Amino acid sequence: MKKTVHSDSSYEKERRLMDAVTNVPDDLISEAEYPDFGKENGRGKNAASILRPAGKWRRITAAACAVLFLGAGIFLAVRTAVPPLSGSSSAAPLVQVSMPDTYEFSDFDTERSIREANPVSEDFTEAIRNFSYETASALLSRSRDNLNYSPLSLYYALALTASGAGGETQEELLSLLGMDNAEDLSLQCGNLYRLLYLENEIGSQKIASSLWMDDSIQLKQGFLENAARNFYAESFSMDLQAQETAEAMAHWIAGQTEGTLTPSFTPDSQSVLSILNTVYFHDEWVTRFSESRTEPDSFYLADGSSVSCDFMNQTFGSASFSVGNGFTRASLGLKNGGRMIFILPDETISPQELAATPERLQEAFEGGEDYSGEVVWQIPKFRFSSAMNLNEMLQAAGIDSAFGGDADFSEITDYDIWISGITQETCIGIDEKGVEASAFTKIDYAGAAMPEGRAEMILNRPFLYGIVSSEGSLLFAGIFETPA
Repeated sequence: MKKTVHSDSSYEKERRLMDAVTNVPDDLISEAEYPDFGKENGRGKNAASILRPAGKWRRITAAACAVLFLGAGIFLAVRTAVPPLSGSSSAAPLVQVSMPDTYEFSDFDTERSIREANPVSEDFTEAIRNFSYETASALLSRSRDNLNYSPLSLYYALALTASGAGGETQEELLSLLGMDNAEDLSLQCGNLYRLLYLENEIGSQKIASSLWMDDSIQLKQGFLENAARNFYAESFSMDLQAQETAEAMAHWIAGQTEGTLTPSFTPDSQSVLSILNTVYFHDEWVTRFSESRTEPDSFYLADGSSVSCDFMNQTFGSASFSVGNGFTRASLGLKNGGRMIFILPDETISPQELAATPERLQEAFEGGEDYSGEVVWQIPKFRFSSAMNLNEMLQAAGIDSAFGGDADFSEITDYDIWISGITQETCIGIDEKGVEASAFTKIDYAGAAMPEGRAEMILNRPFLYGIVSSEGSLLFAGIFETPA
């Protein structure tokens, strides 16, 4: 029997400890220049209204979103002419889904019941970890600019695609995804989805999928049912060559990402199916950064020049950090149990060198020697977007037949289709405003060792970062080269 990746007792202990240390009375916290968001920032507040362009990054402490387009996105094109189906196109979904149960921030009983009902195997966890580092290394090691990438979004989109593939096409996809068969892959994706899905008064962590098929073809019922059951994918039948459909797809993406992504699509005359996947995430720092301590300083670029930008500043008297071959790593806690990891290369090392191979990148994110002591933070405020075509990276990783004449998607449809393009767009932003109702100025760990050293996380030169869920999934990985 496969082991599961969680321990309820240890997890609940960690969450209760986090809840305790973050519920510090507001009168003990300096409120210099910190807006009073009040109760309207709770569950009843429409997040989209907060994220409109004028105040888009005003509230979010760590916000990130990604969308994988499989059609603008996985573009699936058809090789043979097909007759139109009778009836008219409709923007209403053919298959509607209900989102999984979620829980309030301190509802540990519901959280535990969800975890017990959705076991995730260690093999699946390892498969996602290996996929994340392999694909992130291929992208980050070649980037010379800011880049934000969601390995989880790509994994889910390819897993849904693999569930409808056959023959060599499916074998290649399963090999990259690290799973032996499509059935187990779908079941594990469903369990992890329900564990990750989160929307409460503190933050959101949501994955969404949808299938957009041209009204000239039909998809197989088994594929649609599995897509809805394990990937929570809505299905639409429309004229994919119509501009209205392109606008409807963009509108769906904007809705799933709280308005942070508003793509523009141009209809493709060959496209017959688009698979869209989005990942939206926002959460609050366990310990806020005081706006009164944010001040301009120099950020040193890779070419030796420098630019001025605003840096957030904070010092923890006792916190953990790691030192490895060519890097120092530390993380900032998020209230729903996740973390944002920052990896500062040594002065003679570039972020690209740390990402040169999957093994080197994993070492930067997970390796090194652990210490406990004072950690001094200086982090640039930033927000930026990325857009990537992923065809070449995936072909280099062994996905070959899916893009050509040998593609086998016979479990999706009887029509002869293949992938014509895979792209991903992301956005990310961080600022000081993390904890609204409670925060404190340092983190003390019960039972921690005596301070062993000091880490200066002075992020004033190019660095790597990642956002990790409470389950350990790498939601986002990125490289920061220059203030936007």
